[in-house]
Amino acid sequence: MITRLKLKPGQKGTKALVEKYGNDLVCVRYRYDETSRARIKTVELIVERKQLPASSKKITDETLVPVQIAYGATKLGMMARAAGGEWDPDVKLWYIMFEKIKGTELEQHILSDAGMKNSRK
Repeated sequence: MITRLKLKPGQKGTKALVEKYGNDLVCVRYRYDETSRARIKTVELIVERKQLPASSKKITDETLVPVQIAYGATKLGMMARAAGGEWDPDVKLWYIMFEKIKGTELEQHILSDAGMKNSRK
């Protein structure tokens, strides 16, 4: 099956579906099945909205954040050392003060689900 057209709500070809589904409509797709030679119209709907709790983990500039650097990524390792990072061999992660890596390439390697540590100042 090939998808040839994906429309956002409000575009031409979606008005009746917007009336039917309202704000729950995400998109409309037109698919073509070459074996049965049929055009199939599908819709993507939101079925549940749930408010997330406020994050209890606030990252301040003084927070030591866990940074995962792949073995052999020498450039990133040198950046971690230069930023004053500490290697934890038990969990195989670098811990670096957030203010030192904010806006750098290392910020993309922060593990959000690993434990944060308070600064040792």
